[in-house]
Amino acid sequence: MKAVLCKAYGPPESLVVEDVPSPIPGPGEVVIAVKAASVNFPDVLIIQNKYQVKPPLPFSPGSEVAGIVKAVGEGVTSFKPGDSALAITAYGAFAEEVKIEARRLLPIPAGMDFPTAAAFGLTYATSEHALSDRGQLEAGETLLVLGAAGGVGLAAIEIGKALGARVIACASTDAKLAVCRQHGADDTINYAGEDLRERIKALTNGNGADVVYDPVGGPYTELALRSIAWRGRLLVVGFAAGEIPRIPLNLTLLKGCSIVGVFWGEFTRREPQRFAEAMRRLAGWYAEGKLKPHVSETFPLERAADALTRIAERKVTGKVVLVTQP
Repeated sequence: MKAVLCKAYGPPESLVVEDVPSPIPGPGEVVIAVKAASVNFPDVLIIQNKYQVKPPLPFSPGSEVAGIVKAVGEGVTSFKPGDSALAITAYGAFAEEVKIEARRLLPIPAGMDFPTAAAFGLTYATSEHALSDRGQLEAGETLLVLGAAGGVGLAAIEIGKALGARVIACASTDAKLAVCRQHGADDTINYAGEDLRERIKALTNGNGADVVYDPVGGPYTELALRSIAWRGRLLVVGFAAGEIPRIPLNLTLLKGCSIVGVFWGEFTRREPQRFAEAMRRLAGWYAEGKLKPHVSETFPLERAADALTRIAERKVTGKVVLVTQP
């Protein structure tokens, strides 16, 4: 089978595509024939040794996969060969076949195609955990989403609306903000051309946002925190801007607010039952038409480096997917 391999840490163009042996499932494991694999920002970081997960070299990047179960190992009863499934992995998805623990597999929601399934799990599960669990977002509150046109950002918009919140989406271009409005954003802010704090103040009648969803970091975090509502919650989701901000902690005192970390991967390991409940809730929202994953581009497996470069340069809205097999 073919696989995208990271043999030495570096930029996307350093990846290679090679033939490797097909995996064989051990006890409690399954092998998936990959139909599609989603490309996410952590995939850019992991090949540069800048991510918290550090697999031994060589390895295949890729943390989301959808396909058909090819083989099951001893003791696996939850899936059988021929079943459609999606899985969220730390790495390894950019290949024609993937071996994974059966307990990490989930059935693909009815009516969902493989590219959409590959783009569904990580972004929506991350945003659901952030908003419902860590942020305790309630109906009637105001949610401010930074980096709103990205995969997790669009998911946060839709989940925020599903929870009954008013959503303000922030992005760097008018084209990206148009996509945010298509996914349910009530108001938008172009923080490349508008004063972020002044626009938040104007849109919230001076009250600020109750919850700030921040996958960006950099200079926008402090600006958003300074504009947060009393008892607001700033959700630290990631640092796509590349800079981890240093926050003056007196702001938390003055605002009576909280800075809340969102480490979704550790949450799934420590609290698998709550994770399963969250995925069932997301599947229900999808069936109701409240969630509409946005796959903006697809690439063949051999062009994984191009797909990662697009993500690294922030030239996409929504999700990019590798279509591995027709």
